[in-house]
Amino acid sequence: MSLQDKKFNDQAERIAFDKEHRRRLSFNIGRYDEAVARGKSFYQNLELARDRAVHIRMKTLLNLDKLLIDLESKMTARGTKVLWAPDANSAVKYVLEILGNANIKSVVKSKSMVSEELELNQELNNVGISPIETDLGEFIVQQRGERPYHIVTPAMHLSKEDVAELMHERFGLPANATPVEITYWVRNHLREKFIEAKAGITGANFLIADPGAVAITENEGNGVFSLSASKIHIVIAGIEKLIPTLEDLDLFWPLLAIHGTGQHITAYNTIVLGPAKESEGKGPKEMYLILLNNGRTKVLAKSPQRRALTCIRCGACLNACPIYKNVGGHTYDTTYTGPIGSVITPHMRGMEAYGHLSFASTLCGKCTEVCPVKIPLHEYLLFNRYEAVKAGYVDSKWKNAIKFSQWALRKPSLLDAGKPWMRKWIMQTFVSPLWGKRRNLPPLPEASFRKQWLKDHQENR
Repeated sequence: MSLQDKKFNDQAERIAFDKEHRRRLSFNIGRYDEAVARGKSFYQNLELARDRAVHIRMKTLLNLDKLLIDLESKMTARGTKVLWAPDANSAVKYVLEILGNANIKSVVKSKSMVSEELELNQELNNVGISPIETDLGEFIVQQRGERPYHIVTPAMHLSKEDVAELMHERFGLPANATPVEITYWVRNHLREKFIEAKAGITGANFLIADPGAVAITENEGNGVFSLSASKIHIVIAGIEKLIPTLEDLDLFWPLLAIHGTGQHITAYNTIVLGPAKESEGKGPKEMYLILLNNGRTKVLAKSPQRRALTCIRCGACLNACPIYKNVGGHTYDTTYTGPIGSVITPHMRGMEAYGHLSFASTLCGKCTEVCPVKIPLHEYLLFNRYEAVKAGYVDSKWKNAIKFSQWALRKPSLLDAGKPWMRKWIMQTFVSPLWGKRRNLPPLPEASFRKQWLKDHQENR
């Protein structure tokens, strides 16, 4: 058992029986389910839209090398500096060099899971640069010193009372401040930070190969502020974020919005073609696009799991997953959680350390059912399990138990041997600990199946 595996099991054991945590999660996901059901009714033929999305994303994935070069050449031609980062350290180094060369001491950030993947906030703090999260949910979890709990909803695990208490302790707001009052205060607080900061960091929901652009979709406008009010705009995006053309956004933006929040379309949708020209007035004068690999080509090398890279990060699989709804997002101890995280993380960060995530599933298939790009997630979890077992990254007691079971179950005479109390003792002593302390072993009959069958067969002659 790896250290990460033990940590996961210990945390899952604790959080799964926290009734208040489950109540909050059930309430928040219940509201999500209602909104998504309404959003999906907007489509005349949702299955056709999903099929089109699958086709486009897979075609893009199979031509990723060519399309990335097209993206680079077109963005470079309009003044964006495109930087290739093979791993997290390279990406962080690029960011620190850009900010250091400009002598920047604070930076505003819009919501970006890829920056969480890099642990960028910590890296910036280490060199004296203050990162300011401007998405409300990200701002809240940053003040708590936590990772985002959910891909789309970073503070899903918190109640309004938790947030009010936090804001009271950190900023002196009334202890009974309402969500509206808190939102208004944070908006004014962050407006000053936008004006002060000289650099903004964003992610990218999509990278558009033709014409060479970055697409950002959001509900609060902080992404637009982060890039437009700053002198320098840094985009960090995974290489898998590509779509071929601008016209494809009319398919992917609604699919992402509906499956992510239940909206027909999010409030702010921005297409960035490069730094502002002199004739355009305000806007960033420098733009950098950091294209991040960081294990993505390892997933791409896997067949069939490479299809998981077509994910558009809507979070639908997390909201549908019974494991996620019981153990929560922080238990996974990685950036990408739930079913999609359990598929890609073992390849991106190592099967030995993170292979256990692929076993944290009921294989019910709900994640596959709700995925807007029809990734067969529950099937890929089985492929991952096979790889983990084949590589020997499973508990030795399980391996020995399976080997013993294979040997014993092939010997009917052995199963018939001994008294019923002996068989019961063997089951309770050796099988029950592996079966799990939350499960009850079924009662054993006095006679084995073989003896019962022989007896019935002889009596019916």
